[in-house]
Parts: sequence; C-alpha cells; structure tokens
Amino acid sequence: MTKDEKPEKPQKAPKIDKKDEKIIDLINDLQRVQADFENYRKRVELEKESARKSGANKTVLDLLPVIDNIDRAVNHVPEEISDLPWVKGITSLTKQLDKTLLKLGVARIDAKEGTIFDPEFHQAVQFDEDAEGEKEVIAEELQPGYVLGGVVIRHSMVRVTRQ
Repeated sequence: MTKDEKPEKPQKAPKIDKKDEKIIDLINDLQRVQADFENYRKRVELEKESARKSGANKTVLDLLPVIDNIDRAVNHVPEEISDLPWVKGITSLTKQLDKTLLKLGVARIDAKEGTIFDPEFHQAVQFDEDAEGEKEVIAEELQPGYVLGGVVIRHSMVRVTRQ
C-alpha cells in the first residue's frame, strides 16, 4: 500500500431487521426438519429391510430340518424300490426344493469329500487323528450347511482328515 492510498473500510453487512431474521430462523428450522425427516425415513427403511432379512433367515432355519429329513429318506431308499414312480417323484421333489431355495438366495455349502476344510463354512465334529498329510480336507459331510445371501446361516457338519 502506498501513502496516497487509503485503506479500504470493511463493508458493513446490510442491516437485517427482525422480520428478515425471523424468516432466516424459519428457513433454518425447516431445513433441520427436512434433514431429520430424511434421516428418519432412511432409518425406517433399514429397519424394515433388517426385519425382512431376519424373518427370511428364521423361516429358512425352520425349513432346514425338513429338508434334511427328505434328503435322508432319498439317500436311504432301498435299491429294489428305487425305480418306482413314487420314489422318483420324491427324488425330484428334492431337486425342486434346491431350485426354490436358490431363488430365495439360499445356497448349499460345498462340503463334498476332498474339499479343503474351511472353518468359515464347515464345522468339524470329527477328526481323523491317524491321518497324515499337509492339508485338512473333508472326509464326509454329516449335515449340510447353507448360506443365505452370502451369509452362513448353518455351518456344514463334517468329518475331517488330512491329505
């Protein structure tokens, strides 16, 4: 700044009368109410989705013992009656159940013999202590496990050995 220049005076904010002040307060209040309502709406949506998932989870868990019993029945059909239409109908029922479960987002956990044991999906209820090897693999699936929407709802119960 040179000698001849005068410092600029700070500009004064325009004077706000009480009416304008009240309008600004009301606008701020309205914005807060809108934000609160939007947060409420989002929270209710999350709660509804959580309740829906919880209900689906419980329903599937209630159905799993029935599915297990049907699987056991199909796996223990005597050879001499395996070609009867009734037995074939029951066998196709299990395939239909699996397809329906897939539509609902329920998938069976892979626990076939030789699959690498993964404690995230498998629960070892028996272990072959005498087996030798570097990796733990499934020797037998004792009870199937399931995931719902990518989340384990029941671990596969397995017998584990080493290979």
